[in-house]
Amino acid sequence: MDSLLSEFSSLSSSLSAVLLQGLVTPTQTLAAMFILIIVLFFLKLRSRNVYLVDFACFLPPNNLRVPPSNFIEHSEICGITREAIDFESKVFERSGIGPEACMPDSVHEIPPNESLKNSQEEIELVLFTIVQDLLNKHKVHPKNIDILVSNCSLFCPTPSITSMIINKFGFRSNIKSVSLSGMGCSAGMLSISLAKDLLKVHKNSLALVLSMEVVAPNGYRGTTKSKLIPNVLFRMGGAVILLSNKKEDKKMAKYELKHLVRTHLGSNDNAYKCVYQEPDEAGHVGVSLSRALLRMAALALRTNITTLGPLVLPYSEQIQFAWSVIRRRIQWGDDNQKAAYVPNFKKSFGHFCIHAGGKGVIDAIEESLKLKKEDVEASRMTLYRFGNTSSSSLWYELCYLEAKGKVKKGDRVWQIAFGSGFKCNSAVWKCIFDIDPTQKNAWSDMIHLYPIKIPEFDS
Repeated sequence: MDSLLSEFSSLSSSLSAVLLQGLVTPTQTLAAMFILIIVLFFLKLRSRNVYLVDFACFLPPNNLRVPPSNFIEHSEICGITREAIDFESKVFERSGIGPEACMPDSVHEIPPNESLKNSQEEIELVLFTIVQDLLNKHKVHPKNIDILVSNCSLFCPTPSITSMIINKFGFRSNIKSVSLSGMGCSAGMLSISLAKDLLKVHKNSLALVLSMEVVAPNGYRGTTKSKLIPNVLFRMGGAVILLSNKKEDKKMAKYELKHLVRTHLGSNDNAYKCVYQEPDEAGHVGVSLSRALLRMAALALRTNITTLGPLVLPYSEQIQFAWSVIRRRIQWGDDNQKAAYVPNFKKSFGHFCIHAGGKGVIDAIEESLKLKKEDVEASRMTLYRFGNTSSSSLWYELCYLEAKGKVKKGDRVWQIAFGSGFKCNSAVWKCIFDIDPTQKNAWSDMIHLYPIKIPEFDS
């Protein structure tokens, strides 16, 4: 659709140029423009909007919580070296993660059980629960689902995760299913992007998107510090999202997808290596987080904004940004020493959902976009209560905003995801009606206790 609009815009400009040269009459030009308008009108009729009917996030049982004291004691009993325990303890206290964040039952065992069976059981506990809840809530029969997309980065079983869901719920044999792996914490937005593209092609369809990371088999047992950090940050969780392109579903849908922009910096070696799975010298496999991670995240976000900005920002902000860049390039006075103007994205968005990858990630994006503390409240509270749940963290944040009664009709929500590769993917949703904060979700049981003051420690 966008490419067609671009072509017609170019053709319109060409016709105007021809008219100025006197090669065609004004009447002929008006006739051609009228035809263009008719074609664009029919293209608009054919376009298919994508609606987010509803979504659900997994709420782990309380017995799976891992407060700092349990984490340290468990590490000691399992024979982890004192140096590694001390390092993880320091990371934990500065991580922004609270005592409510959970790990699967198999990780609580001594030693942790990393078997295939336990990994599959984690998927069943998380996804079977929330899929059942969402389908029951909206009285959607499994056979009415046309498209099924799942993402899980580090665990890729056979049969696939989508096959597990199809088998459990009895989806149709002609369902269009895709399982994504290895895409990192930004994979949730990639799944939405894939589902959106499929919905653009297949009319009157329902799509179910599943986002999670399996924690059970991915603990690192070595001593390399850059690989120990994920042991502290990542916790169990998952989300399921129901999308539709049916016009009649707009009446019951919560949001409409307005934009989705994907950025991949894989051609940059520093970006490619900043989140990297590899074995250490002793053969223990882990995911290494490099010191360049925050810098690459900022670069990826700037690149992403270059595409997204013109789509969402008012002209006043775009002009100020462009003018600051021009002044720096032609070096007027001391302007070349100043940073480029940072657009005020609060003029375009009412709410921000920044990937809860860690306190450092949230701090860096808050500073880069010049946001206020309340703008990143949902991200910080999600990190504190649930930890880094990878690709599903953005949905826990939206859950938080809904439970607080902050999302109103017409509000725009900006979801920003980061992941290995290195990728930055962002989505813009427009709220269709006021969200009822009394609707039960993953935050309902404790929302009255938040926001809370998170302890600050020196780096």
